[in-house]
Amino acid sequence: MKLPGYYSSGEFARMANVSIRTIRFYDKQNILKPSYVNPSGARFYTDSDLARLQQILLLKYLGFSLDDIREMTIGDTDYHLLLSALKLQKRLIQDKIEQMQLVESAIEDTVSTLQRDHQVDWSHMLELIHLTGMEKSLKTQYQDANNISARIRLHKEFSVNRQGWFPWIFEQCGLEEKRDVLELGCGNGTLWTENREQIPSGIHIVLSDISEGMLRDARRNIGPSDRRFSFRAFDCHRIPFPDHSFDLVLANHVLFYCEDLPAVCREIRRVLRPGGLFLGSAYGSDHMKEISQLVQEFDSRIVLSAEKLYETFGLENGREQLQPWFSSVLCRTYEDHIQLDQPEPLIEYILSCHGNQNQILLDRYKDFRQFVEKKTARGFYITKNAGIFLCRND
Repeated sequence: MKLPGYYSSGEFARMANVSIRTIRFYDKQNILKPSYVNPSGARFYTDSDLARLQQILLLKYLGFSLDDIREMTIGDTDYHLLLSALKLQKRLIQDKIEQMQLVESAIEDTVSTLQRDHQVDWSHMLELIHLTGMEKSLKTQYQDANNISARIRLHKEFSVNRQGWFPWIFEQCGLEEKRDVLELGCGNGTLWTENREQIPSGIHIVLSDISEGMLRDARRNIGPSDRRFSFRAFDCHRIPFPDHSFDLVLANHVLFYCEDLPAVCREIRRVLRPGGLFLGSAYGSDHMKEISQLVQEFDSRIVLSAEKLYETFGLENGREQLQPWFSSVLCRTYEDHIQLDQPEPLIEYILSCHGNQNQILLDRYKDFRQFVEKKTARGFYITKNAGIFLCRND
């Protein structure tokens, strides 16, 4: 007897316009398990399973591996996680369209040159090789963007300091006295989109990132019509600008990712004008500690990050690393904490981390969700310990 609201494997396959063999394959691969299996072994699916199948088929179409899909669709039948995933998949589709248009244009140029000159233009061939090899890069950018969005949402919607991190950072910049600004590791440009109305009209701001995908997101968010901004992709170990080019250089949560921090500081000092300001942010050792404690309580094997970034560059050790390169270094902390009573944003944040949590939670998501629901039901407090270093180049 079939339960109300449940579909047999055959009905489910017809609704999704796929074969029963496909449904069975995803079941076997532990990507899409049935919601109910009766005593005789018959499998039944629900509308939530249909939403999950949509995610699987789209990600497969976009070129993700089964292992990628298995991790990326953990909990995506939850409303907030599904909505975030769909928005980001839309952006990836847009990026893929842009990429294919570039490939088409490169092919047309190569064909035209070959017909005209009767010989191969190897520069066009190299461009084609580069463009067709961008597939893996696009997938990495999707995952990076997904992770960044999850973290920004938790901080933006549940922090008690209503000013917000990005408006506070903006306030420290003192842009009224600046003409030329460089941001290293701009991400999706949130610092500027959240403070757009306060940006002076006569200023020039260069947004940079090592990731072409992040830079594309920033350009899209800011829009092509804002002439105050330009965009450059480069590694901050080698800043491609002449000496004394900028009045202000920013690095928001960037320095702890740098392989050679002294080399980066040397480059920042070089491009700063005399009297210029460098603003670099960092975390303290107890930043977001309750989240690590939460997952460890659920399963002691879970490690959210293989690296402790604050040990590389943090509030406790940042001053001593910056002092050799700047005439003065001042530290300011941002007073804030997170208070929430909803499980979804916290789960989304946890799944976005760079540790081993997704592999461990893959088969235990429902248990983990119930665990987080209980922990957040009466309110969940999260420590925030972040701040900035203001460095002068006198």
